[in-house]
Amino acid sequence: MQAVQELIAPTGGAPSLQFDVMREIFTLLAPYNVGSKPITPQTVISKGLTVDSLTIMDVIMELEDRFDVTIPMSVAANIVTIDQLAEAVVSQRARR
Repeated sequence: MQAVQELIAPTGGAPSLQFDVMREIFTLLAPYNVGSKPITPQTVISKGLTVDSLTIMDVIMELEDRFDVTIPMSVAANIVTIDQLAEAVVSQRARR
């Protein structure tokens, strides 16, 4: 997880929402990383991990609950990478 934190850690100060969202995503997806490649923000969720569409929807619902947001299906359908998933959560939170 240290390498992940270096990739997404804010520059000083309190952790940002983006950092919190990324940390939560990495935690939720860690059990599905069976390869030797580390999970990064650029990891393609459906190809870089051993997840199916139901698992992806479960992760999205967990994130919605954790961050009190709703990600529309039209947005969720276009999410490919972990970074895009985090950005969807952050942008939906900003709309509140």
